[in-house]
Amino acid sequence: MKGAKIAYKPVGFALGTVSGMIAGAAFKQTWKLIEGEGDAPDALDEGRPWRQILLAAAVQGAIFAVVKAAVERSGARATRRVTGAWPA
Repeated sequence: MKGAKIAYKPVGFALGTVSGMIAGAAFKQTWKLIEGEGDAPDALDEGRPWRQILLAAAVQGAIFAVVKAAVERSGARATRRVTGAWPA
């Protein structure tokens, strides 16, 4: 089991980077569908209403969580196929 954890470390690091890029792109596209704007509001964007800022934060958080879970689960399954043990 310890070997699976060690084998998963570099895989997990690489997958974390890839999942961040995927989630960022997915959020940009989703935000365009929701608000019809190119850029999502930032928390410090004074010209945007609270509703818009909080909606953007909630959508972004949900997308990042789903993508992260899907990518980590896929990486763990791949590690089990290679090592024969679950990396947790």
